[in-house]
Amino acid sequence: MPSTNQVTLNAPLDMHLHLRDGEMLENIASSSARTFSGAIIMPNLVPPVSSKEEVIAYKARIKEAIGAEDFTPYMTLFFKPTYDKAFLSSVRDEITAIKLYPAGITTNSEGGVSGFNVEELRPALEAMAELDIPLCVHGETNGFVMDREAEFVSIYEKLAGAFPKLKIIMEHITTKASVAALDRFENLYATITIHHLLITLDDVAGGMLKPHLFCKPIAKRPEDRDALLKVALAAHPKVMFGSDSAPHPKHAKEACGCAAGVFTAPVALQLLTELFEEHNAPLDKLQAFVSGNAQKIYSITPLSKQVVLEKKPFKIPSDYNGVVPMYADEKIAYSIKEVING
Repeated sequence: MPSTNQVTLNAPLDMHLHLRDGEMLENIASSSARTFSGAIIMPNLVPPVSSKEEVIAYKARIKEAIGAEDFTPYMTLFFKPTYDKAFLSSVRDEITAIKLYPAGITTNSEGGVSGFNVEELRPALEAMAELDIPLCVHGETNGFVMDREAEFVSIYEKLAGAFPKLKIIMEHITTKASVAALDRFENLYATITIHHLLITLDDVAGGMLKPHLFCKPIAKRPEDRDALLKVALAAHPKVMFGSDSAPHPKHAKEACGCAAGVFTAPVALQLLTELFEEHNAPLDKLQAFVSGNAQKIYSITPLSKQVVLEKKPFKIPSDYNGVVPMYADEKIAYSIKEVING
């Protein structure tokens, strides 16, 4: 994207977002709702969102938290192998996708899937394919931390081959192995975060430990980041932006047993615009990465919203209601000038 003083993004979408619940939801929901037209909302609350009633109630709490902002929460269910076609049919109009977590692999995922036996998963996944409900997957094994995502690629391949009509979203991919898998199966897609496009493990732990850059899946090697950049900057039609913005209170990050998650919601669009400009990627590629591809992949029509960014230095606040963002207290090149709804 050539250097410019102003950039307008139409209906930006965040296809992987954690809004939490309770006080945290009330404190941070507006950070996304102001600048995004909508977002795929993760269901890993305590307890997880796994029934129609819980989906409806959580959506209502989100709507209350964002107030008058124009923003669509695209709701998800926490995957259970026991879901059958009758249940999924009853909840279809309330959700946009279902999220599968391997058991115990990330925040609040203890009730996730173990083993990945295709036949045990078949009734639920075949019903999802028939009802055109995408499956979003946190793709990591419980192996050595740097290898967990690469090891999971074989499970993606097993699922994609066994359920060719099921749309499978590889969430927040971080490795060149996951990028390579995109073109091997027609039904595999992916989200990519801004932090995995910017950092490697060296930025997290190469010097003094930076807890506010610690996330799962963990940031990887430079060659992995390069592979992510290649498909994101080209707006490969099977990738889309998903922030995986994951707020935790400051005391949970700056502590022994640091919570995993990077909070990027308030600065994601500014950082993406700066990144695409630095790599001289065309504006239409940024637009496709932050909205166009997601609309096609998920068959959604987002609310009309224009976000106007200007090339004016912005100092990122030290915190947003007690949550420390990525690059807190640092200056970045772009600011949000205005948001035009409707």
